[in-house]
Amino acid sequence: MTEPVSSPSWSRDLLLLTLVLGALFGFRLGSHPLANPDEGRYAEIPREMLAAGEFVTPRLDGVPYFEKPPLMYWAVAACLKAFGPNEWALRAAPVLYALGGVLLTYAAGRRLYGRAAGLFAAGMLGSSLLYFALTRILILDMAVSVLMSATLFCFILGVREPAPATGSGQAGSRRRWLFYGLYASAALATLTKGLIGFLVTGAVMFLWLLVFNQWKRLRPFYLPTGALLFLAIAAPWHILAAERNPGWARFYFLYEHWERFLSPTHNRYEPWWFFLPIVLLGLFPWVGFLWPALRTALAGGWARRKENADAWFLVTWAVFIFLFFSKSQSKLIPYILPVFPPLAVLMGAWLARAGANGATAGVRTGIRVFTFTCGLLAAALCVAVLKPGVIREPAQAALLRPYAFSLAAVLLLGGVATLWAAKVRGLRAGLAVLASTSLGFYLILILAAPYIQRPGTKELALQTAALIRPGDRVYHYHGFFHDFTFYAGRTVGTVAHADELELQFLDPAERAARFIDEAGFRRQWAGPGRLFVVARKRDVRELFADPAFRYHLLGENRDHYLFSNQP
Repeated sequence: MTEPVSSPSWSRDLLLLTLVLGALFGFRLGSHPLANPDEGRYAEIPREMLAAGEFVTPRLDGVPYFEKPPLMYWAVAACLKAFGPNEWALRAAPVLYALGGVLLTYAAGRRLYGRAAGLFAAGMLGSSLLYFALTRILILDMAVSVLMSATLFCFILGVREPAPATGSGQAGSRRRWLFYGLYASAALATLTKGLIGFLVTGAVMFLWLLVFNQWKRLRPFYLPTGALLFLAIAAPWHILAAERNPGWARFYFLYEHWERFLSPTHNRYEPWWFFLPIVLLGLFPWVGFLWPALRTALAGGWARRKENADAWFLVTWAVFIFLFFSKSQSKLIPYILPVFPPLAVLMGAWLARAGANGATAGVRTGIRVFTFTCGLLAAALCVAVLKPGVIREPAQAALLRPYAFSLAAVLLLGGVATLWAAKVRGLRAGLAVLASTSLGFYLILILAAPYIQRPGTKELALQTAALIRPGDRVYHYHGFFHDFTFYAGRTVGTVAHADELELQFLDPAERAARFIDEAGFRRQWAGPGRLFVVARKRDVRELFADPAFRYHLLGENRDHYLFSNQP
């Protein structure tokens, strides 16, 4: 019989996970400026929403921006409104989503395999390298991963519940609400990153039902009311965006979905095997437990597929999403994040079962893999900061050396200590040292974060905001620096560079005035108006070498100049 959610241990576990992982995810969250381009972009769009009071048409640098739907922008705008314009508030949104994902994984793991499995699954997910790293970065992928996971967890938990005609009233009600959770989560995922929010999750569910002949378990799935719920959540923004922006539908549905998937139009092509090392490294420190978890969950193989149908659903989920994004012509590391929750549940269930049954061989193998991986990572870190050219900028490599050596020391000592503790003190001690090593690794990584990312333009933006007067203009030369507009609190023009700004949606007169070519820039530079210009140092070498070009250098950082045509 399924344990009631009202059990006191549920509340204790959820509180413990929230406090422990919330503290880890939130530690020094606002300690460094926004990274370009992604964090700057996803901070600026909500800032412009709040400044203009316009929440239907997202705008980047004053230009309509339709690459993604607005749910994450709304979430970030709410955090900015609540906590003020600072880096902590901006990154609070992905942290809250990440915590939600951990708690969902705990709940699903516990429902499927028991309390210990839920705790292990949540801990493994929250402490896996890729999940932890993306928790602290302001991008959309954590949000869409959590919402897709909610959709699929609601599905597998829903089909396990008795139908109202054969079960108790409480069980039937629970099934109905799980399916409504499925439709709502799919709608929210669609509002976060487009059609994949329901197409990919729908494909996973359909494939599992078809291959494993689970159709009988699907009924009832409340399609009429569920579809109405989905449309009530997802449809209004799409309708309003189409009404207010001619040409939006073709751009959004064809270019951003179809062409992005089938062609390398965004210059994100990677080989078919790109995500394989990402998943394996991203599961650190738990990757050594993946194979025994899969082998145990699918014991009996294909012949016993109906008995292990629920475990096969988790495998279908991970494999289909892995293959889907591997087939895509547009690949980025965060895209693969949705495969981590089902793998965490499988590993958590295996570890809980191994602990209960005293099965030590697989755990020892996992610890050996952890020690070996620690050695590889330590060596890679040292090579990265010592070998010229691995990190493009020598100054950045020099800044990172103390952190890289500290990380390598933690990994080497922790890897050896984990192996020793498991052999001498027992597997529980080994796992405790493994967890402690990972915690030390992540804490140092957090301290190193300000030096890992390339310098942005925060200080130059603040300087510009203090100097600018009504009528002055600001341009970015041969580039567009997304963080600048957030920190300066204003839009800019660009010179000979459109970046990813969707200028086709902009009024032609405004486009011609703000986004100019080199000749237009020279004319404005010689005119009576005051111009502030931000540029990468490498992009203005030829310009500054021209004796006819006279400028006043107002500020600089490691990568950028701020200069003007007037003192």
